[in-house]
Amino acid sequence: MFAKRVSIEQVEEGNELAPKFDAEGLLPCVTTAADSGEVLMLGYMNEEALKRTIATGEAHYYSRSRKVLWHKGATSGLVQKVVELRIDDDQDAVWLRVRVEGDASCHVGYRSCFYRSVPTGAAAAQGDAAVALTFEESEKAFDPKAVYGDAPNPTIL
Repeated sequence: MFAKRVSIEQVEEGNELAPKFDAEGLLPCVTTAADSGEVLMLGYMNEEALKRTIATGEAHYYSRSRKVLWHKGATSGLVQKVVELRIDDDQDAVWLRVRVEGDASCHVGYRSCFYRSVPTGAAAAQGDAAVALTFEESEKAFDPKAVYGDAPNPTIL
């Protein structure tokens, strides 16, 4: 399914998919909402996740913390249907534009995994105090405990 990388010209200007996975065998993947352009999440794909995403038209990722392939929405029902899949100029990053059944993508229950903003410049100047985050989403799209139970998130700490 993937071409062998043979030249800069082939990778940057050619029409063959020749992804460059990093030392751990992964590609970063930015996922946005197809209609609004809102950034929903940043995930990673290994070769199998990219192949399954292409074959099924639904987003598959590789969990770095759990070290497993996962089909987004298999547990929660928040399946990401791929509207468009793009690869960057040197083919080492992927961008998915998706529509989400259930209109949320974050396992914490928010629509986007990027639900908090970080102040910058003068607004961030607080001496040695921790930077205070601002919640940009005030309500969760779903109750994660109802979907996932009380199991702790293995990606935290």
